Amino acid sequence: MMINSGDVAFVLISSMLVFFMTPGLGLFYAGMVPRKNTINMLMSVVFVCGMATVMWFAFGYSIAFGPDAGGFGVVGNLSNAFFSGVSATEAGPYANNIPGALFAIFQLMFCIITPAILVGSLTGRMKFSALFIFVTVWLMLVYYPLAHMVWGQGGFIAGFGAVDFAGGNVIHISSGVSGLVACIILGSRKGYGIKSYHPHNIPLFFIGGAILWVGWFAFNGGSALAANGLAVQAVVNSMIASAAAMMSWMLIETFLYKKVTVMGAVTGAIIGLVAITPGAGFVPFGAALAIGALVSPICLFFMTKVKQKFGYDDSLDAFGCHGIGGIWGGIATGLFAQSAINPVAQWNGLFFGETQLFVAQLIAIGISVLYSATMTALIMFVLKKVITIRVTPAEEALGLDISEHAEQAYPAFSGIDQ
Repeated sequence: MMINSGDVAFVLISSMLVFFMTPGLGLFYAGMVPRKNTINMLMSVVFVCGMATVMWFAFGYSIAFGPDAGGFGVVGNLSNAFFSGVSATEAGPYANNIPGALFAIFQLMFCIITPAILVGSLTGRMKFSALFIFVTVWLMLVYYPLAHMVWGQGGFIAGFGAVDFAGGNVIHISSGVSGLVACIILGSRKGYGIKSYHPHNIPLFFIGGAILWVGWFAFNGGSALAANGLAVQAVVNSMIASAAAMMSWMLIETFLYKKVTVMGAVTGAIIGLVAITPGAGFVPFGAALAIGALVSPICLFFMTKVKQKFGYDDSLDAFGCHGIGGIWGGIATGLFAQSAINPVAQWNGLFFGETQLFVAQLIAIGISVLYSATMTALIMFVLKKVITIRVTPAEEALGLDISEHAEQAYPAFSGIDQ
């Protein structure tokens, strides 16, 4: 198959939209934090756009998608370092209808947003210098190997038949589980469990959520790597799942609190998108409705009851939304996938009478959880030994905008911050 200009245009636009999701995530997160940490939250997300791109070009892409090193299916070799052999005009090994460089840059956008999701667990108390080092090392030890295991040629997890259409394991489980482990090792914010934390700007959160929602159609649809029926399947599934999750969340709020909230509705839509991500190009439309409807009660349970029970300070619920949503999505793919929709799935899901894919999905999820948790714990414990990773209590009280960046989001504000 020759390079297809329509597919090139589609994936180019998808790449741009997925990139736009990361600034959108910055707004989404910034609206949820106290006013005094707005700049720090934006900076914690946006720096990844620069740092992850340079690393991806230098060696990250090669480790994630280069030819397998050593035959273990864990990392690629460095033959594609500095995009060596990656052409802007000729197809690469992962798609014969688009240039290799376009595939590489589309995958970069996923690499950028994943640690940006993770930092939501650590907001309000981590030194920016420590966060910078943590994310840099995390990409090398967690993201690149996991991407290779799930999506790379000869990848270990792909080898036993597990599927992940657009990043349930690689993006959502890795960021959510890593966020949980890192926030536990970092420790809670001062006063956590005693005082309440309130979002300072819900319209900002709403704008960021809207950008994420629109970008997600490119996130999932673009993962077809062609302007074809599979992309349509992924986009339609994404819309159905997000809408069902929003309605489900609103129904729960109505039952529990007798009121519905903007934050609840938008959160529901986002976790519906998280849940459909691994199966967007594998499951039928009806399954997307079920996946979205069920993810809201599952995630809400973890964001409230489980979080309260164990007392961990996952500041912006990266684990509750992305970790749990990604796990449910991976399981649901094992339940509802159909080979007729996408032959990359070697078997149909459990719901259609076959067990192999369901078992493979459970194993893949288990490996992703254990690998992400273990490597994140290792990184955090080493960092704690060699550098100071937390701001002082005084700096935390003042706010990280001033103490870490000498900037204020609202310089005219003269009230009392939380």
